[in-house]
Amino acid sequence: MHTPNYYYIKLKYNRIQLVLWMCTFAIWNTGLAQEQDEIQIAKEYLLKGEKEKALTVFRTLAKGPENIPFIHSNYLAVLLDLAKYKDAENYLDHLIKSTPGQLLYRIDLGIVYYRAGEIQKADRYFHSLIRSSAEDVARLKSMSDYLAAHNLIDYATEALQEARRVTHNAILYALEMANLYRIQGKRDQMVEEYLNYVTQTPGSISYLKNSLQVLLGKPEELESLEKLLYEKVQQNATVEVYADLLIWVNLQQKNFYGAFVQARAYDKRFHKDASKTLEIAQIALNNKDYENADRSFSFVIKEFNNTPNYLPARLGIIQAREAKVKRKYPVNSDSVRYLIREYDSFIAGYPDNQNSYEAQLDEALLHAYYLNEQDSAIHKLDVLISNAAVPPYLKATAKLDLGDIYLLKEEPWESTLLYSQVEKSQRETPIGYDAKLRNAKLSYFKGEFKLAQEHLDILKQATTREIANDAMDLSMRIKENTAFDSTGTALKKFAAIELLLYQNKLQEALTAIATLKKEEGDDGSSGHTGSSTILDDVYWLEANLRMKKGEFDPAIALLQKIIDNYGDDILADDAYFLQGEIYEEQLHDKAKAMEIYRDFLNRFPGSVYAAEARKRFRELRGDFNEQPINN
Repeated sequence: MHTPNYYYIKLKYNRIQLVLWMCTFAIWNTGLAQEQDEIQIAKEYLLKGEKEKALTVFRTLAKGPENIPFIHSNYLAVLLDLAKYKDAENYLDHLIKSTPGQLLYRIDLGIVYYRAGEIQKADRYFHSLIRSSAEDVARLKSMSDYLAAHNLIDYATEALQEARRVTHNAILYALEMANLYRIQGKRDQMVEEYLNYVTQTPGSISYLKNSLQVLLGKPEELESLEKLLYEKVQQNATVEVYADLLIWVNLQQKNFYGAFVQARAYDKRFHKDASKTLEIAQIALNNKDYENADRSFSFVIKEFNNTPNYLPARLGIIQAREAKVKRKYPVNSDSVRYLIREYDSFIAGYPDNQNSYEAQLDEALLHAYYLNEQDSAIHKLDVLISNAAVPPYLKATAKLDLGDIYLLKEEPWESTLLYSQVEKSQRETPIGYDAKLRNAKLSYFKGEFKLAQEHLDILKQATTREIANDAMDLSMRIKENTAFDSTGTALKKFAAIELLLYQNKLQEALTAIATLKKEEGDDGSSGHTGSSTILDDVYWLEANLRMKKGEFDPAIALLQKIIDNYGDDILADDAYFLQGEIYEEQLHDKAKAMEIYRDFLNRFPGSVYAAEARKRFRELRGDFNEQPINN
């Protein structure tokens, strides 16, 4: 049994031990803090570009193994930057001996050889290191990532190829391999690997399409991909992603006939109820390829009449034919009445279907704009808006169209009321932005440019691309034409002419255009134009007016004035492309249209119309007449 004195001595001893331990910890902690301070000092030297000073500090720190994880990357980088290759080699040899399992130090040694210019030595070293890691696929993958991060792409690729060899898996790490080939500029291998990747993960097809859209911008690159995909489809008829990508690449080339042929086969093979063909039909319609839109809609109607896609196709084919009628100038009123009968028949057959509500909207606009029957159009739209079964989005669209028709009837107060209702009810949506844009245009027509600009400034930042572009164009016109004339006198006259055209007062508009041209310095002679900033807009406006009246030669002459006198301005490519369209679609002069489209691609390669011009040129040349069919 211990005496009380024993316990007292024991307690005192423990206290002494605790004090000693606390002193030791304090000393160690102080040393650690000092080392952290030294590391920070070295990093600050690096930021200042004082590499010699940084190297001195790193050398001292490297003597403590506990510091290596914190300084290794920077220390090695400084050694290499200062060409201290032997020092770097000795440093790494020491690390490899002390930590033999650390792969990255071994790779760093190869990097030192490479940076020192000992390419053959580095090559043998990396080959050996990769082979020695062959049984560990994860290790090979880590090695590849590290090598790629140090821009040693060939060796990074070799590591992944070794992983494929030992696993007997020819498509292992396909996405990583595709990215490596992309960096190397090996386009064909890159595409092949992306295709390998998407067959493994079909859900990534949207990612792949986005990547290829960025990486394959040249026409010949898309053509090469198309040929490869044809081969893949022939060899792997049951692989859906290949067929889907083949449709996509045809769309990228705006080859809507080729897209239709492939979509038709796709829907039959993969039992898609013509969903892909219907999608192609709508894309072709939106891109003004009415023949292929009609062809695609007709296929859906004929082959899939018992599916949910039948009615959208029935409506779509009427819309495609309507678009063709409206593009043939001057528009034939008998053709318009035929379209109205087509819409009436569709509506009567499916009165309570959403497609019929859309048909009612389309029909009302034909009455308003092509038959001058605004009251009939207003009645039809009022009925549509009051129908509780009509979806909110379609009601909002109908309200905007109704506002436009009131503007046509010279009742702008009704227009702005309707636009504002939609703007408020559909806030922060595309249709709400569209309403704001129409209110801006209404202010512009009235010459209230400051108010219009307030609306446009908002729209340029927070809306869809199409509306943002329209807002940007109108905003630029206002700024350009009020920069030296704060009252915007000429612009007010121009805006008033635009309103006359909108209200279909063509003769009044022509008279006002002639007056404005004279005031702005165009004396009417063939060789003389003024220098006003608004004259190119005036020529553009009149050219479109003449074209719609069927006066194609005057329209072409006006467009030529823009090209000759405003060749560096924003409307130059629009004018030249429209000339091509007139020769192709209205005058049916195939040779002249081809000449313009070919020259357009040389003069305006960066234009938004470049892809369309290329597609039209190839179409006229006959490139799309025969397409391989994927049945």
